This record gives sequence, structure tokens and C-alpha cells, in this order.
Amino acid sequence: MHLLEPIVADAATFQAIRRDLHAHPETRFEETRTADRIAAHLESYGIPVHRGVGRTGLVGVVRGGGGSRAVGLRADIDALPITERNDFAHRSVHPGKMHACGHDGHTTMLLAAAKHLAEHRRFDGTVYLIFQPAEEGGAGAREMLRDGLFERFPMEAIFGAHNWPGLPAGHFALKAGPVFASTNEFRLTVRGKGAHAAMPHDGIDPIPVACQIVQSWQTVISRNLRPIDAGVISVTMLRAGEAINVIPETCELQGTVRAFSTDALDLIERRMRHLARSVCDAHDAQGEFSFLRNYPPTVNPVRETEFARRVLAEFVGPAQVHEFEPTMGAEDFSFFLLEKPGCYFLIGNGDGAHRPEGHGGGPCSLHNPSYDFNDAVIPIGASAWVKIAEAWLRSPS
Repeated sequence: MHLLEPIVADAATFQAIRRDLHAHPETRFEETRTADRIAAHLESYGIPVHRGVGRTGLVGVVRGGGGSRAVGLRADIDALPITERNDFAHRSVHPGKMHACGHDGHTTMLLAAAKHLAEHRRFDGTVYLIFQPAEEGGAGAREMLRDGLFERFPMEAIFGAHNWPGLPAGHFALKAGPVFASTNEFRLTVRGKGAHAAMPHDGIDPIPVACQIVQSWQTVISRNLRPIDAGVISVTMLRAGEAINVIPETCELQGTVRAFSTDALDLIERRMRHLARSVCDAHDAQGEFSFLRNYPPTVNPVRETEFARRVLAEFVGPAQVHEFEPTMGAEDFSFFLLEKPGCYFLIGNGDGAHRPEGHGGGPCSLHNPSYDFNDAVIPIGASAWVKIAEAWLRSPS
């Protein structure tokens, strides 16, 4: 591994920055202190900063030479609405908010790379440093695009990374094609007719109707979707009734759908609607079905993925660059890749042994209240960002 020595020399400084961010988490579109801190650091490196891109997002601009080429590097900056179970010194000071996904580490890695790029400028062109808000459910990437991100900061490609617990520190993983699924949510209200539970013939019970619908929806995946296509329908909430001796008038279902392609998602939504309507009709009930599409699938283009693979392999060695197994999790970097080529890859966060005394009893996994980012990864990720930016700007256009 060929870490950049100036970045290694600053490791303690950036560890302190990361832990400060961890201690002061802010959730989607509330990242005002976080943005203030990012802007202050960038400006101290001599980097111009553009605030308010995507509401609470910001973009730093580092120019080297007189070249017209440009590349974007993105870090997400928001936290999650989770109560932290760790009690070490840099635990969250905000109850109910926590950096449980490592965005504090992503931000710090990009800040460390920004400092190096600004101090050395060994490239010909422009590096755009994109600090994106509201990845966790707020579609902050989409908001930045609506604010003209790619028009105001024209770049040839954009790259993003996420830490991955279980993958050793110093290792990377990536894949061309679909890597994260789309995320979507649905709601179904089955309306029947309330009655006394001892006289069900006087009513229309929405609960067995809802149960039949839940079962029938699973056949969409097993019998309508092509076996080589991946999809998930999960009913995660069911609400009905207020008393044990009363058949309720309504039963509400909610849940999530995941898929790797728009065609698969279209089929799933169409069949879910049809089955809900048909089962309700069969029982003289009424159904109100809604389907909300949130994040599209994250699909890495081949060219940019192979470019990133080559750069990372030169950095850490081919044996430490792995093929990523796609996940049904979702990532709003997908919005960027719909409009601009690029690559979203993973950086190892280790197995959790890095956590100091005082961590919670749970695993060091994403969205877990015992999670903490591995500070040893900061110089690795920052060096990778510098190498990707410099390699892109000297590669053939």
C-alpha cells in the first residue's frame, strides 16, 4: 500500500476532526454545523467553497494548471435518527441522533484529500469536492442536481465511496453494473365493514383479506419475476383493530420493495396493484394502494469502474481489490449516475476491533447503535481519493 506521507503525517488532526463530527451528528437537511465545519476547513486550505447546494450541501473547488478537464469526488455528511449506545468520549451529544453509517468518516477522508490536493496540485484541471446532505432518506443527491450541480460544476465523471464493515481495512470492493438496489415504499388500506367479532357474517373482515394479499404478493417474486432478476417485497407494518371483540373496518399494510432494474420494478408494482385489487374485489372489500419510488438502483458504468479498479489495484495491490456482491440496500449516489458516468465503490472498515473501550455491546455494523468509523481508514481513503482524481485528470479524455 502506497499511502501519501503528508496525509499520514496529518492522521491525528483528521482523527480529531472525524470524532468532532461524530460527537455532533445532524440528520438530513439539518447539517448546518457540519457544513460550517466543512467550509471552515476547506477555506483554511485555500479552497473556495460554494454553500447551499442542495439546501445544506456544499462544493469545494480545487484547480491545478490551466486544464479544462474536471472530476467530482463525493462524500455524504448526514447522520441517522438513532440513539447511540456507545459511551466513549466522542459519542453523540444529541440524543436520538448518531453517525451510525460512517458519514463522519466519509467527510473526513474527503477533507484530508482536499488538503493534500490544495497543497500539492499535481494535476491539470479541476477537482470538485462534493459534500452531499441527506443521503439517509432525503435524496440529497437529487436536491443537489435540482440546484444545478452538474451545470454549475461541469465534471466528466463523479466517484463516491462507502465504508464497509467486515471488509478489512486497506481493502476495496467494486463491481460494474447494479450494485445497490432501488428503494421504494408502499401502503395498502383494506376497507371492509366493521362488526362484532362473534357475528362476522354481519361485516367484511379486512384482516384475512390483507393476509391473503400479503401471501399473494410473494408469488410476484417467485412466479412473475424472472428467476435471474432479483427483487424483494417486504411487508413490515400491519395495523388493524382496537378491541379483541370487534372486527375492524380497516387494515393497513406498509412495507418496502427492492429491485436492481426499472423493468423489474415496473413489473412488481403492476402485479402488486392488480393482486391487491383482485383479492379485495373477491371479498367485497375496497383497497387503496399507493407506491412511492424513492431511490433508483445504483448502476456502475463499466469504463469508470474499470478505471477505479486499476487505480485502486496500483494503490493497495490487486489482491486487496475485490469484486463486490450487490446488496439490496440503497444509495442515493444513484441519482448522480443517472446523469453522469462514475463509480461507487466500497472501502474496508474492518471487523470492529478498532473501537475503543466504551463501545456498545452490538456489532460494528452499519445502522447499528454500537457502530463507530475506523479512524485508521482515513489516510487510506484520503490517499485513494487523491490518486483517483490525479489519475483521472491525466488519463485520456
